[in-house]
Amino acid sequence: MGAKKNFVLDTNVILHDYKCIYNFQENDIYIPIVVLEELDKFKKGNEQINFNAREFVRELDNLSVDADFFKNGCSLGMGLGKLFIVTNPAYPEILSKSFSEKTPDHRIMAVALEMQQKDKKTRTILVTKDVNLRMKAKSIGLDVEDYINDKVTNVDLFDKAQETYDDVDPDLVDRIYAEAGGVSVSDCKLPASLAPNECFILKSCRSTVMAKYDASTQTVKKVKKEKAFGIEGRNAEQTFALDVLLNEDIKLVAITGRAGTGKTLLALAAALQQHETYKQILLARPIVAMSNKDLGFLPGDEKQKVAPYMQPLFDNLNVIKHQFGASSKELRLLDDMQKSEKLVIEALAFIRGRSLSNTYLIVDEAQNLTPHEVKTIITRAGEGCKIVFTGDVQQIDTPYLDMQSNGLVYMIDKMKGQDLFAHVNLIKGERSKLSELASVLL
Repeated sequence: MGAKKNFVLDTNVILHDYKCIYNFQENDIYIPIVVLEELDKFKKGNEQINFNAREFVRELDNLSVDADFFKNGCSLGMGLGKLFIVTNPAYPEILSKSFSEKTPDHRIMAVALEMQQKDKKTRTILVTKDVNLRMKAKSIGLDVEDYINDKVTNVDLFDKAQETYDDVDPDLVDRIYAEAGGVSVSDCKLPASLAPNECFILKSCRSTVMAKYDASTQTVKKVKKEKAFGIEGRNAEQTFALDVLLNEDIKLVAITGRAGTGKTLLALAAALQQHETYKQILLARPIVAMSNKDLGFLPGDEKQKVAPYMQPLFDNLNVIKHQFGASSKELRLLDDMQKSEKLVIEALAFIRGRSLSNTYLIVDEAQNLTPHEVKTIITRAGEGCKIVFTGDVQQIDTPYLDMQSNGLVYMIDKMKGQDLFAHVNLIKGERSKLSELASVLL
């Protein structure tokens, strides 16, 4: 246990994790009153940050029954520090000289500066997920940190595709092709760190096989090339993705990769291929509004407001539709599924509070979710539900999330090793010749 510290929390930390006050061990936490003012603006709405704002205020209300936040602080529990709310801090001269406006960010820094001067024996640290605020705080001599409780350190796996094992015994490859039940993993001399449902390539001097590890039977099995509603994997990565997406025993799947690698298209095609297994196929994505504007700023009713954000999902559906003729049974089936709402495309916020049973749920752009949002979605899963998260971890549009702290990466890190989970990272993709020219611009 190190020396005790004082932590001053920014609003965005609470909006990211409403339980954050319990993650600072024995250290004391100080919340500027301006943070509560800002939280008040976020209480209305259906997004996760609105939920977090409401839950945090309720948490404070529960804690305040037998405590005084303003004078003596409120104990957060055994082994934890105290929680204080700071009102009317002095506004230091250094802030007035450095910044022209008394914004909420600057008022938060004022609290950290006051704590730093008042208790010089204890280190005071401002915690914020706002990179710009961290830079400003450092410029005036404040200690500042990101909120890293849910950060993932190992993100190297998103830079590579599946493993390829060379110089494999040719007879072993032949056995994997020949034996439908697979070959015992102990015969394959593969790393002990293999995760359940992990896919890889085995190469011998005369042949190659796409394979995966089945932890339930402790075997290595051949991965077959399959079509899903007219869509077929064009490389090993996409073939692996289709295999886990079509496997009814794998209930939770993550497909990651950059734009153009086919993440959403493969997930939707696999879902449609299994339309008789599930009573509903639900394709959803979080809404990240431009310039932090709420949807209320947009004209129209609920569906008209979210339509522009859902268009990429409809584009993928149209790619599948365009494979079939105007009078084909597949096209009629897709139209009937949409009319009967067996196939639904909608904003992710609309599934809050619903229990999803016998549903194939695809969550697109999952890199824009917080860890708590991903947990919440998974808890919605009822009997016979399968959830697929897709996303590009290098293209995050949500403020205060990064490659290490977004919900998609967090979920993949925590779920690795679970029999019901599989992750496939797409690197190559299959783009048009024209799209490949974009690399010249980078």
